[in-house]
Amino acid sequence: MICVPLILKERSFAMVVKLFLGYMLGLALLALAVEIQRRAKGKPQEVRFSGSRQGRKLSRGTLTWLLFFILLVFQLVQAVRLTYADSDDAYYVAVSSVTESSDTMYQILPYTGGGGGTKLDIRHGLAPFPIWIAFLARLSGMQTVTLARTVLPVVLMAMTYAVFYLLGTLLFPGKEGQLPLFLVFTEVLVLFGNYSIYTVENFLIARSRQGKAALGSLVIPFLLLLLLLLLQRLQEKRRVSPLLYLLTGCAAITGCLCSTMGALLLCLALCLAGLLAGICLKRPGVLFPLACCCVPCVCYAFLYFYYG
Repeated sequence: MICVPLILKERSFAMVVKLFLGYMLGLALLALAVEIQRRAKGKPQEVRFSGSRQGRKLSRGTLTWLLFFILLVFQLVQAVRLTYADSDDAYYVAVSSVTESSDTMYQILPYTGGGGGTKLDIRHGLAPFPIWIAFLARLSGMQTVTLARTVLPVVLMAMTYAVFYLLGTLLFPGKEGQLPLFLVFTEVLVLFGNYSIYTVENFLIARSRQGKAALGSLVIPFLLLLLLLLLQRLQEKRRVSPLLYLLTGCAAITGCLCSTMGALLLCLALCLAGLLAGICLKRPGVLFPLACCCVPCVCYAFLYFYYG
């Protein structure tokens, strides 16, 4: 809503920083007010994950949980300690550096970094994940390269395993020993998934600073988590909160902002989930709200074909 229109209008990066920072502060204050009102009325959370309490109990499977945290810390340390070479960094990390230093967005060729303004790079400008990295660097005062290659992998990897933890609470409700085993098995796949530079595991560890890596490792699993929660509620014939559909739409928008191919992948996932719910669960009414969640993806695809 903020960054992409300003990129298309060729506005300055400083304007994005001011508007986006004000927008995030406004959302934080709104969330705080809603939470205070909810606690004052004694209302429960709208979205709950069944089995989450059982997943926190360490009475059984303590060694498995300990192994999980050891492997997690090992991966986070390796992400900071080691240097991963990837040719795409010559573009994506350079875009963040050029954006932060020149106060322009996709108007300077990142391979050279000089020579004044060039034609706007619409194809990459529609997925402004590097602009978000430059935004974080501007706020924190850190060097863009340091933030992208050292700090961001730790945060995104921890968030990814948090999403898989929530997935595990839905897949193994009430089974204390299976949840940590599921997480350990996921870590093993990640640690030994570097058999190709195109695997999701390689993207998570070695290329997490890139938007397409965040799409495959974080956004798509999070969308699958939301769809699994939605289908579970429909199967149990429980009321589905509009906030769940809102969160699903936000996840779809996030995927588009990470990479333009997210518009296609997330839209297909939403359509498939709607068809499954409509046919298998005999709940065709879910097609309309899921179609509304696809609207941002469709609009993004239209922008891509129009400007590209």
